Amino acid sequence: MDEKNLAMRNAVEVVTEDELTGLLAKDKKSVYAGYEPSGEIHLGHMVTVNKLIDLNNAGFEVTVLLADLHAFLNRKGTLDEVRELAEYNKKCFRGLGLRDVRYVLGTDLQLEREYELLVLKLSQQITLNRATRSMDEVGRQMEAPMVSQMIYPIMQMVDIALLGVDAAVGGIDQRKIHMLAREHLPGVGYKAPVCIHTPILNGLDGKKMSSSSGNYISVADPEDIVRKKCEKAFCPPDILENPVLQIFHHHIFPRIQCVTVKRPEKFGGDREFYSYTELESAYGKNEIHPLDLKKTLGRELNEILAPVRDYIEK
Repeated sequence: MDEKNLAMRNAVEVVTEDELTGLLAKDKKSVYAGYEPSGEIHLGHMVTVNKLIDLNNAGFEVTVLLADLHAFLNRKGTLDEVRELAEYNKKCFRGLGLRDVRYVLGTDLQLEREYELLVLKLSQQITLNRATRSMDEVGRQMEAPMVSQMIYPIMQMVDIALLGVDAAVGGIDQRKIHMLAREHLPGVGYKAPVCIHTPILNGLDGKKMSSSSGNYISVADPEDIVRKKCEKAFCPPDILENPVLQIFHHHIFPRIQCVTVKRPEKFGGDREFYSYTELESAYGKNEIHPLDLKKTLGRELNEILAPVRDYIEK
């Protein structure tokens, strides 16, 4: 796969593709993603982790921002609590393959004088309504937002500026904040970032993935738990919004070249798939039973997550 296809693989949007092409032509280029330390690292986080790995393989220098101060402002816990989680999350990311990258703790960057002055300068340019709208999909308890949550998107813009990166990766729920950065950073002397957005995957029950709902798989879940969660997962005959197929698409095939669905001979015997497209087509034609698909998912996912569990336990 060439560098551009690798950089764009499984992204739902790139703003803009032409700018990304220009970046890929440069000898030195950089990208970042920020993560609020707020609990277990799960398959939802892993979508952007996979994208960062792709970009690293495409020649980008990668920065991971452990956004402890963002989590604090977004009502995710005390500073001490989120800092402790940040260290645990870092181990998870490294176990997933993000090792040859730069890690930055938010409070090491965001309490500096230059940073705070730039936040205040940008706060004079962005209306309260615009800041609120940008937080609609990422903020906690936004039916009654705190002033701290209005600072959050402005800080994210300043992160991009002062980390000195060329591109930003995030779920599509980050789009409104990224568009604020593209619009306002050039006016204060910084370049507009290329923005690469990944999809938001469904939870195992087919609904929005949420830590509070428990409808996710943690990268630290034991093998038997992963297997049981996969076998209980919602797996309708439909292709769209099928969480099991989504995991194959975004987590299994980017990391495993061949997936084998193991079945007794009386049910057709084993069958190998070398791409997600092949697997999706077979499932759509009812050639693969949902339970066989889910059992295969549990086995392949455990193979991917085994190094993460080993790394965390060191």
